[in-house]
Amino acid sequence: MDETPGWDAIDAALRSLYGNVGPYHLGTVRKWSLGGPDPLDGISVYPRAEPVPHWHFVSYGMSELYSKQETSDPEESGWGFEFTFRLVRDPAEETPPVWAANLLQNLGRYVFHSGNWFEAGHHMSVNGPIAAEREDSHIRAVAFVLDPELPEIPTPHGRLKFLQVVGLTMEEYEAVRQWNAAAFMEALAPHLPLFVTDVDRRSLLARPEVARTVREGIERDGSNSGLLYVTTAHWDRGAGLTTLRLGALQAQAVAESLRGRLPFGRELLLQTEETLLAFRPSDAFAVEEPGEGELVVHVPPLALDDLADTLRPTAGSRPVRSLPGLTVEIVPTAMRDRFGNETGEVVG
Repeated sequence: MDETPGWDAIDAALRSLYGNVGPYHLGTVRKWSLGGPDPLDGISVYPRAEPVPHWHFVSYGMSELYSKQETSDPEESGWGFEFTFRLVRDPAEETPPVWAANLLQNLGRYVFHSGNWFEAGHHMSVNGPIAAEREDSHIRAVAFVLDPELPEIPTPHGRLKFLQVVGLTMEEYEAVRQWNAAAFMEALAPHLPLFVTDVDRRSLLARPEVARTVREGIERDGSNSGLLYVTTAHWDRGAGLTTLRLGALQAQAVAESLRGRLPFGRELLLQTEETLLAFRPSDAFAVEEPGEGELVVHVPPLALDDLADTLRPTAGSRPVRSLPGLTVEIVPTAMRDRFGNETGEVVG
């Protein structure tokens, strides 16, 4: 009886790409299911020469490698994907850098701890350089695309996709949030063969043709990012008064997202572990609580600028002038590193 049918299905997909080439494999000493710290049971890494020299990392552990769990979707294996990551390689390198494997483990921990999974088109800041030892690197965010060489596969436990992690600069990250992730990555594609990450590169928005394409796309399409995961999105209500409480770190991103969503007839959702705050375009101002831990603010077009102007990254309480009874309170945000630990730095 095959004890690792899910693992074997991934190996079969990789053989179709790499033949019998043996990868460099990084294993986990103590499995997550046994109380270990790493959610990925293993990561295979293949050296590549084309289209640019790079390492191709492939994870084992986001899907069901051994048996089908009763609580899982019968049509998907585990979370429905495995991570891949392509990193520029010095042709003289004989072993892949361990930090890249740690990056994938950290992303796996985020999924397992939060229950928030990734899909193609998702993106996030990693609160610092993705290469921990490279403090000078401008690559401090990631986006997710389908691996261009590994299509979706069936496994005995359901289907799975290969979701590639792509490093972005913070300028690129801000742009992708204001536009459409798929269109943005398409604009970068000619300059990032196979979406290989280079931690030494600068923002591609410095190229006039890329900047023009992105600017025109934002103006034409608005933002496709309808859900932001934030640390603070709470509120107090009483006698015709509502105070929204948001974190200073996310304030500017929320303001930009409002301007990229509401004028195009799209709502913006702010999600925390306990609450869901929705801003919806509307003809008239209203505030309602459709369920426990949920609040909906209906925003007329003429009030959007006033609302966005209150979302500055400095602590304070500011009334929204054109929305009587609505106040926005910005509270300081404690910064955390890529491992979720507070750094001592406070924004706001």
